[in-house]
Amino acid sequence: MRILHTSDWHIGRTLYGRRRYEEFEVFLDWLARQIREREITALLVAGDVFDNSVPSNRAQALYYRFLCEVSVSDCRHVVVVAGNHDSPSFLNAPRELLKALNVHVIGNACEAVEDEVLVLRDEKGEPELIVCAVPYLRDRDIRVAEAGESIEDKENKLLQGIRQHYAAVGDLAEQQRTKLGADIPIVGTGHLFTAGGKTIDGDGVRELYVGSLAHVNASIFHPGFDYVALGHLHVPQTVGDAEHIRYSGSPVPMGFGEAKQQKSVCQVEFSARVPSLELVEVPVFQKLERVTGDWEAINHRIETLVAEDSRGWLEVIYEGEQIVGDLRDRLEETIAGSGLEILRIKNTRIIDRVLEQIDDGETLDDLDMDDVFERCLSQNKVPEDQRKELQLTYKEALASLYEEDARAE
Repeated sequence: MRILHTSDWHIGRTLYGRRRYEEFEVFLDWLARQIREREITALLVAGDVFDNSVPSNRAQALYYRFLCEVSVSDCRHVVVVAGNHDSPSFLNAPRELLKALNVHVIGNACEAVEDEVLVLRDEKGEPELIVCAVPYLRDRDIRVAEAGESIEDKENKLLQGIRQHYAAVGDLAEQQRTKLGADIPIVGTGHLFTAGGKTIDGDGVRELYVGSLAHVNASIFHPGFDYVALGHLHVPQTVGDAEHIRYSGSPVPMGFGEAKQQKSVCQVEFSARVPSLELVEVPVFQKLERVTGDWEAINHRIETLVAEDSRGWLEVIYEGEQIVGDLRDRLEETIAGSGLEILRIKNTRIIDRVLEQIDDGETLDDLDMDDVFERCLSQNKVPEDQRKELQLTYKEALASLYEEDARAE
């Protein structure tokens, strides 16, 4: 029995306005190839298939095309549970149709917990695996609100609700195994935040509940689980010292902070009920790099990348002492004619000077985006006759950002 555990695809995610469909497509092609070449029996996707609850047509096409490709391989089962970014109703909508492809989808906590306990059978109809397919458990799924509750009361109820849910599905799974008379593995899934879990600044990982006490530990999971496939945290890691309770991590870097992180998916092979684990490294499909320092350091690094014919996406953070008002122009000149693309420029010296202009008693929270833009114009001594056009361009950019069709190609 060979399982591949992955999560947090976030199909449709953009990076500073740059669409990444080509990157997701190449990853899914690679994943389908790994499933074929490694003779995977079951694929587990532990949530956050999409980056938002209204995925675009193109994001949907990538997802369904991948499922169809896997369905014609020797992989007998696919189990997909929803994460906090996914829409339960959207994922659930085609699940009866997807069952014909041996794709099992659980978009939300089921009213009958037995619906989350899946007995998967081989080509002869013999049971080979039980999956407790637990999705992201929303507050309303596991806690009844009461008047006058403190935050601590709410957090304790959340933890109790999560624990009771896993206890219920785990007990049912063990009963099923006993009834079947087959000593087969039981695998649990989850999409949650564990205590001590590692995150990276800018990775977009959200707190799931109010407060921090609702970070679970390994004891929350049923002791009968032979492996627990988790999603939500983007850094591949175990929960505490429990090697069999693991986050696969996101397979594609969600931001520049993850650029140097080795991404992977988890291959779990069972001999009887004993799992052995292999981390399968995911190739870099789109190079990301954060370039920092003064102008000399930034210029030298970018010139090196140009010489290497890199086609990477860059985040440039200027940290020099000297104020460089024409930083963008310099950078554009440096990358001209190359395959590099700069997605973000952060000029810390200009930001510092803008903040210095805030009056005593005034904070950045007192300013709106237009105020900050005006102060940037003033700081850079932009002539009055140029400001009107710049202001118009700025407002058009904001309008296009807010009005973008979420389902557009």
